[in-house]
Amino acid sequence: MKNVVTTRREAAGLSQGELAEEVGVTRQTINAIERERYDPSLELAFELADHFDCRIEDLFEPELDGNGSES
Repeated sequence: MKNVVTTRREAAGLSQGELAEEVGVTRQTINAIERERYDPSLELAFELADHFDCRIEDLFEPELDGNGSES
């Protein structure tokens, strides 16, 4: 899933490890999200949005298939 987690994290001056600690996951999880290799759980998406004081939709954009549906 496309996301702007890296941009938000860097703007906040945080390392992947620091962000991971603040939202209760591993650095590897943050890395996988940022590289779009892992879609976070709904709970983690809410944690990240809360941390960055924004909406989930401001962080994540679902990839749509040609019919406008999520793939």
